Order: sequence, then structure tokens, then C-alpha cells
Amino acid sequence: MNRAIPSTELQTLKAQFFKSLAHPVRIRILEILARGEAQVQELQKTLDLDQPVVSQQLARLRSSGIVVSRKEGTATFYTLADPMLGELLQVAKHRLKKLPMNSAFRM
Repeated sequence: MNRAIPSTELQTLKAQFFKSLAHPVRIRILEILARGEAQVQELQKTLDLDQPVVSQQLARLRSSGIVVSRKEGTATFYTLADPMLGELLQVAKHRLKKLPMNSAFRM
């Protein structure tokens, strides 16, 4: 089996992508959005966080292309840019559950 090694550029982009996910609030937002679109106010209430915190994390996710937004009147709705992002979160959860008890990442 001949498997090409990803280019340095692709590896750098992947690292930047995962860095964009590397915040607990962002992960929580993505887990909510994996169930469907939501407004900032809904996210704020569900996460029990102040609006500036939620908006800041949404801005990071949006600028990274991980979430997209749409306006409806004065309301802004957010959703995952790709449904596979929800699957990625499930893969991470599945993998973390399989780690040894002494792992630093054990749930």
C-alpha cells in the first residue's frame, strides 16, 4: 500500500484547524451546534456564560470556517459549517473513553 505523506502545508493547516478547536467553550458550542442551529442567546443560556464570552468564541470558530452564521432580522443563527464536525467530536469522545486509566486525557 503506497500512502503519500501529507505535505508540510497540509500538516500546518491541520494543526491550525485543531488549534481552533482547542478551547473547552468552543467544544461545548460545537456539541450544541451538532444538534442544530442556535442563536447566541440560546447558546449563552445553555452554556450559562456571558454574551461577550460566547460571541468571542463564536467569532474564532467563524473566522476558522468551523461554524457559519446567517441573519434573520436582528437575530443571528449559527450552525456547523460541515456536519462531519459533529462526527469528529464523537470520534474524539469514543477515543478518549478507550484511553488507559492513567492517561492524562482519561475521562
